[in-house]
Amino acid sequence: MKTRLRHVLCTQVACLGLWTMLAFAQSSDLSQNFEACKAGRDACDQSKLSAAQAAVVALASHSRNVANCRNHYEHCDRSTLSEAETVALAVADHQRNVTDCIDGMQSCEQSKLTPAEARDASAAERQRNVAACQNGGGNCDHSKLSASEAGAVDSARQQLNASDCKNGSGLCNYSQLTPSQTKEVAEGEHKRNAQSCENGWDECDHSKLTALEARQTSSAEHQRNLTVCRNGEETCDYAKLTAPEAKALADAEHKRNYMACLKGRGYCDASRLTVEETRTLHPGN
Repeated sequence: MKTRLRHVLCTQVACLGLWTMLAFAQSSDLSQNFEACKAGRDACDQSKLSAAQAAVVALASHSRNVANCRNHYEHCDRSTLSEAETVALAVADHQRNVTDCIDGMQSCEQSKLTPAEARDASAAERQRNVAACQNGGGNCDHSKLSASEAGAVDSARQQLNASDCKNGSGLCNYSQLTPSQTKEVAEGEHKRNAQSCENGWDECDHSKLTALEARQTSSAEHQRNLTVCRNGEETCDYAKLTAPEAKALADAEHKRNYMACLKGRGYCDASRLTVEETRTLHPGN
């Protein structure tokens, strides 16, 4: 009797546990379905929603539709918008078109502009054309310039050309320079060449240096060579060193070699040590 009762109780406990697991799994499925519906995913099953969940899903779907309409996405249903939302959308669409027209975007619809907005867009387009002509842009249309604008553009282009020639950058047209600008450009080019030579840059033309500049360049080149020799770099030209410099370098290298042998660190060439130095390495001998 006791055995039977125990069996019945165990069976009931097992059933209760199984029911709890099934209930939990069902609850999880419903929760996932609710999230899928709110996100508008294909996995959504509207029939499994409660009344409260259906209301939340409907609100989320409406909000998505409003956003789609504002962003001009394909999935926009204007028929579901409220009157206020429709008006707000129309205002936003109009302002976006105004901005596109003023910015010169291809999406601009001129026919939807008010007369005042059309004038603003035309003025903006005119300014863009003037700027393009002044900067040498490919979108410049000289035929659209007024007499005063053409004069301002010519002046700006002349200044830009002079700046390019002085700085050795951009597209320099020497034929467009005034006599004073030609002189300034020549002075700038000479100064840049002297700096290039003194700094050891490839753009150096030694033939264009003055006697003073040639001496300064030679001194700078000698100092650079001395520095690389002191650093043991491969570009060192020992033949260009003076006798005192060569001796100083040799003394420094001899000292380095001795310390390397003495401390056992670094490259050591024992054959270059003096007898006394060799004796200090092996004081017992």
